[in-house]
Amino acid sequence: MSPELSLKLAAAVDGMPAFPKSVQKILELTRDVNCSPKDLVQVIDKDPVVTVKVLRVVNSAYYSLPKQITSINHAVVYLGFNTIKNLALSIAAIGMLPASNAAGFDGAQYLIHSLSTAAIAKQLALRLDDADPMDCFIAGLLHDFGKVVFAQFMPSEFRQALETSQWNESSLHLALRDVIGADHAVVGAMLVEKWRFPAELVETIRCQFGPEVKDTPMIACVFAANQISKRLEFGFAGNRCVEQLPPAVAQRLGGTLDELIVSLGDLAPLLEEAKIFSKV
Repeated sequence: MSPELSLKLAAAVDGMPAFPKSVQKILELTRDVNCSPKDLVQVIDKDPVVTVKVLRVVNSAYYSLPKQITSINHAVVYLGFNTIKNLALSIAAIGMLPASNAAGFDGAQYLIHSLSTAAIAKQLALRLDDADPMDCFIAGLLHDFGKVVFAQFMPSEFRQALETSQWNESSLHLALRDVIGADHAVVGAMLVEKWRFPAELVETIRCQFGPEVKDTPMIACVFAANQISKRLEFGFAGNRCVEQLPPAVAQRLGGTLDELIVSLGDLAPLLEEAKIFSKV
């Protein structure tokens, strides 16, 4: 990578907003085994944006609760600790998306893809003794966030890469390397590093393609979840090219891509929840 490109990418990453402090606090709390639902409620209650959006989701037709929920405390009881964590993270990620972009990148479809990948990665992590389901959810949610950086700060180049990928029916990351000189994994890793996420999560986002895929539990879960989400067309993040699982990933997860899809069963509820979360 040239010094000029390095500076340009660094400037784009610096232009992105900080990850919300309330959500960082939620992540810290949920890594504490002694954390209680009350602790989570206290953090969310102090963030009016998160509060309003959590209540909007819990009162949506999707959950069909018998009566309206008006407090975060009751929302945690009805939705559960894990769903509230996932929802707060989703709200944070969505809050950083630009309302529109000159690249023609479909933010709504991108969100559905990212949320589906996150939920599938979490399910796959439950099968492994050495993978943290919550960390895999976060990595799945943020794995494509570099595309958001490109859409906002390098829209013309990103649009060209999107069009090249679609015309050639080739992977978007290869088109980005040709057009910009770096792919979204590079800039996405720079961004989550700026947000002070753990090194393992940074590595997972940086090493998510072909030969670069390393043999770690988190990478296995996120890589497989991304391919499953693309194969099933859960949303669209500018790339329909599906990669088969590298041998190490298939060995860790116990099957080929098609075998994993079968073993996961009906993923329609997961997609519906992703659609609900994407609209907050």
